[in-house]
Amino acid sequence: MNIKDLFKLGIKTLENDEDANLKCKILLSNILKVRREYLVINSDKEVPENIVQDFKNKIEELKNGKPIQYITHTQEFMGLNFYVDENVLIPQPDTEMLVEEVINVMKQNVARKALDICTGSGAIAISLKKQLENIEVTASDISISALEIAKKNAKNNGTNVQFVCSDMFENIDGKFDLIVSNPPYIENNIIKTLPKEVQSEPYIALAGGQDGLMFYRIIAQKSKEFLNQEGYIIVEIGYNQKESVMKLFEVEGYKEIYCKKDYSGNNRVVVAKI
Repeated sequence: MNIKDLFKLGIKTLENDEDANLKCKILLSNILKVRREYLVINSDKEVPENIVQDFKNKIEELKNGKPIQYITHTQEFMGLNFYVDENVLIPQPDTEMLVEEVINVMKQNVARKALDICTGSGAIAISLKKQLENIEVTASDISISALEIAKKNAKNNGTNVQFVCSDMFENIDGKFDLIVSNPPYIENNIIKTLPKEVQSEPYIALAGGQDGLMFYRIIAQKSKEFLNQEGYIIVEIGYNQKESVMKLFEVEGYKEIYCKKDYSGNNRVVVAKI
């Protein structure tokens, strides 16, 4: 079977997926370890039987709802490549707005120390360190498996980040100029209604309690103990959580609270100052 026929087979298998074309290109180029342009230029090239079978198996996984990032073990974020698997949430483009706002705040306030709570793959912490080399970044997660992946990503991207295994602030020491977090924020009973691909991601990284605000309450209450004077807390939120999250910070005495939208026009980032 040649590349063109294999590609057609993949498209047919994923016929109900609007992203079938792109997914087949990504998957086949990943398996063959070539650029996507190669698939077009060499469309008549025969593919070894073991590659054909591997492609078929992985196409079935895609059809059954497995995210392509977990199959290729890669996701781009802030121009960097991150290894991902079923132990971590897949970094999403919307979260780049969070990182950009953190960078903006840290530059304006000459902040030097940052803490990333619920780091997962380490995408936020590593991107910050890559963009602002002179800052000190600590990243924490409750999952040891997630931290191993984050450490791998830090090494692969040539960054020095301190990682701590901690249930929120439990094992955190010291003070920081800024605390950032993309915590679990989906209402528990909503998760089972989400697309299969989302449900394939770690439940622990999705579930935000009955109302989706469980971790924001902890962050709003505990961050004050770990922030330097005039320090900032910056969090990602769900599209419908702006008022609720801003109110939590207001009640806890934070000031200069504001929200920024992502590039799709959804409320995405809440910023508060101690």
